Amino acid sequence: MNLTSGNAIRVIIADDHALFRTGVRTALSAHPEIKVIGEAQNGRHLLEQLPGMEPDVVLLDIQMPVMDGLATLPEIKKQYPGIKVIMLSMINDPSMVTRMMELGANGYLTKDSDPHIIFEAIATCYKDEFYFNDLTNKALLNGLRNKQVPEIAPADVALTDKEITILKLMCAEKTTREIADMVDLSPRTVEAIRDKIKIKAGVKSMAGLVMYAVRAGIVQQP
Repeated sequence: MNLTSGNAIRVIIADDHALFRTGVRTALSAHPEIKVIGEAQNGRHLLEQLPGMEPDVVLLDIQMPVMDGLATLPEIKKQYPGIKVIMLSMINDPSMVTRMMELGANGYLTKDSDPHIIFEAIATCYKDEFYFNDLTNKALLNGLRNKQVPEIAPADVALTDKEITILKLMCAEKTTREIADMVDLSPRTVEAIRDKIKIKAGVKSMAGLVMYAVRAGIVQQP
């Protein structure tokens, strides 16, 4: 990434442990592409700051007093849909990962992640909307085994061949830029097609798209 300080990625860290916030801020200070513009000790404190600070990415702890990440995430997505939210937790729980992604999270990291992973997640969400890792991929796909939902027949949603191709590539963890190169389209066109697939499938998040793709037999469930 090649950003100047004037258009660096603006980040807010929301976590109830001051020591953790300081550690993350210090680690991110090594990357001029990122500017930490604020900290919050709980969800309510974060929501109070958002109107005047306009971050690009929020690092949001799930477990906090007063207002936790579970309650805060939907409010951010409702009021500020353009803000990317990366959930942080000490819990490596696939069901929690799935729930967060269904609520619109753009990524999920355990709090013991290496600093370079946190940087990578922020940069990837900023550029390509979502950050997927082994934890999120396994949770999204394996979590379907425990969901009692009716199968969606491919005929229920009429996708074009190009839409199916792009959906498969998204489920294969390809970034928007990589998909654009592979199908010979611009990244903006790929994003438009992705949004059209969401409308057709009746979902609002990448998690929903993955689940639709598995249920419809477009990709195979592990």
